[in-house]
Amino acid sequence: MAEEVRVPEAEQPELGQPQPEQQAGAEERPQPGRKPVGWVRLLVAAALLGPLLGAGVGYAVQAGRPATPLPPLQVALPAHPTAVLDAKAAAEAAPKPLNIDGDLRKLLIAKPGDAEDWDNFGRGDMSGWISVGEKAMTYGGADRKFSSLLTQGFRRDAIVSWRKGEVKYSVELIQYTDGHAAQAVDAVFGSPGGSHPIDGTVSGYYAAPNTPEQYAESTEKYYLGTAVAHRGDVVMMINVFSPNQVDENELKDLAKRQWERLV
Repeated sequence: MAEEVRVPEAEQPELGQPQPEQQAGAEERPQPGRKPVGWVRLLVAAALLGPLLGAGVGYAVQAGRPATPLPPLQVALPAHPTAVLDAKAAAEAAPKPLNIDGDLRKLLIAKPGDAEDWDNFGRGDMSGWISVGEKAMTYGGADRKFSSLLTQGFRRDAIVSWRKGEVKYSVELIQYTDGHAAQAVDAVFGSPGGSHPIDGTVSGYYAAPNTPEQYAESTEKYYLGTAVAHRGDVVMMINVFSPNQVDENELKDLAKRQWERLV
């Protein structure tokens, strides 16, 4: 009969105590409990709390400082000249008005010596003053033109006219009421295609189109050359009527000579 082997009590494992293999495995598994705060969360918290703490400290420092007094307001009192104003000296220093309030006929260029009179009004000569009615009669639809001229502020019109053979010339200085000259140029005369600027003017132009036009209430055709500019409330207008295309160089010379008399 085999002899029974007895294990010492000190070497026997206690009930519920894991074997050494089980303890080693238990150390490798994560234990339940609070997880540690990650470094990303710490940086976010610092970024949020930093400005708040800085603002609080800055406010506390500024609140503890004494108030800085503002500088007193300095308003310059109005000053009045003590010397008596010399009216003559003030008038000489003031900007000179446009010298166009006199007789406009004296500002017109002269009729060429070899030119003939051009009678378009049935009075022997077109030169001199023409009324708003006579001016309207030079256009087709005289009744509408008459009303339009008055609406545009027409004041007076000085004209010199002549003819050389079949070519007719008219040079006018038309004065409008204050502030209407530029609008009259745009509304009535416009700026045709192929126009060229007149030297020394802001918006003046001259043009000699190669397309003929037709006289009102007639089948007769003509070529028109036009030069327009204004200084103040006076409009310089030059018209050349010809059976052939108008010479641009001649038109430019007329405009240049008339404009020089206005400046």
